[in-house]
Amino acid sequence: MRLIRIGTRGSALALAQAGWVRQKLAAKYPGVRIETVTIRTAGDRFLNTPMKAVGGKGIFVKEIEEALLREEIDLAVHSMKDLPTEIPRGLTVAAIPEREDPRDVLVSLGRRSLKDLPSGARVGTGSLRRRAQILNYRPDLLLLPIRGNIDTRLKKLDQQEVDALIMALAGLRRLGWEHRASEYLAPEICLNAVAQGALGLEGRDGDPAIGAIAFLHHLPTAAEVLSEREFLRRLGGGCQIPVGARAWVHGDQIRLMGMVAEVDGGRLFREEILGSVQDAEGLGRELAERLLKKGADEVLGLGNGESERVF
Repeated sequence: MRLIRIGTRGSALALAQAGWVRQKLAAKYPGVRIETVTIRTAGDRFLNTPMKAVGGKGIFVKEIEEALLREEIDLAVHSMKDLPTEIPRGLTVAAIPEREDPRDVLVSLGRRSLKDLPSGARVGTGSLRRRAQILNYRPDLLLLPIRGNIDTRLKKLDQQEVDALIMALAGLRRLGWEHRASEYLAPEICLNAVAQGALGLEGRDGDPAIGAIAFLHHLPTAAEVLSEREFLRRLGGGCQIPVGARAWVHGDQIRLMGMVAEVDGGRLFREEILGSVQDAEGLGRELAERLLKKGADEVLGLGNGESERVF
């Protein structure tokens, strides 16, 4: 191969992620030219439009996958949490690099912790998952919808349009802004999105570029992501209800925590399971079944048409 074209969104975070992949490929293959191709997705074009109106799950990947299928790019770098559980025919997620810390963090004025925010404090998030869990923990807070890239949201905080934000630690780290975090949220308070912190490197079936990125594949991360995504798939794939999952691989064992909640946080179901890493996918299904039997099936049946977007 003489050229590898990497497709990505144009946000600062997406470019940083693609830049990391580009550096790794350039170091591994010094004789190959690596290019970055920026592709604008529906999610980028309608940043002030509710996710429900734009189309929900997949709005940050569809145009990039279409460019792959048209052979305009050779690889796509996605935030793995943006990828629907069903991949288009002809494409494959060829590598999942080692995961960044998937926890959510609080970014607040005065660096206050979540428990120390005053009653009625305005907390911004564009994620139903975060909204539900924070309201379950602190129903006295005012959760406000907020969209835009990381820098846009931080600017709204600095301009005091909100008192705090709930954000992904991975994004802040990749942009060098981890120092803005006021508190790292425990999964028992705010469980992360499925595959949060992981990248998905997607290519065409049988394309040489797939073999070129094999060295970036991290087996423990892949097992975690597989278990979390199977948990989500069993609950309905792109279901439009707050859902979170986090898997931890320790040697040959994998621990999975899953959560389903009502949008207002009134009812929240959380459960854990432990088993062999070889059965990562099966454990995801089993945990979903447990939550459904506990009553999560009723919550999933109460979908209000809004779409989940995890930042």
